[in-house]
Amino acid sequence: MTAFRALTIRQPWADAITYGPKRVENRTWKLPAKHEGARILIHAAAQADRPADDFDPGGPYGQMFLRLRSKIGQRGAVVAIATITGCHWSDDGTCCGPWGFDRAYHWTLDDVTALAQPVPAKGRLRIWTPDPQLVVAVTEAAARPVS
Repeated sequence: MTAFRALTIRQPWADAITYGPKRVENRTWKLPAKHEGARILIHAAAQADRPADDFDPGGPYGQMFLRLRSKIGQRGAVVAIATITGCHWSDDGTCCGPWGFDRAYHWTLDDVTALAQPVPAKGRLRIWTPDPQLVVAVTEAAARPVS
């Protein structure tokens, strides 16, 4: 069984990664080097992120984000699997397009796979280790086609 870690992300950001073009996760802390290149479970937090109500990436991204923000996305569940490809600090946020925030660590993501069915789970702060039963359920959900 593949060893996974998980990262809890508040909505609508988790959906912007899972179903949209967001490929950077903004954090106040640097990615531990041992996690670079790792596959990670994207867990949608139970609570939404209120500052997202004021965010507008503009252009076609803006329209997509408004749609995601207007619906209540899945919460309290693993919604996708992704690969963390790197991490860098940005003072001005311009390096990662409209999704990169100023004065933040940008964790870059790739190979995002949405789950056919979200898998309920309780999240945690920082990077966390999911229990084996959750990993099995997520692996099975990832093998099913998304409709």
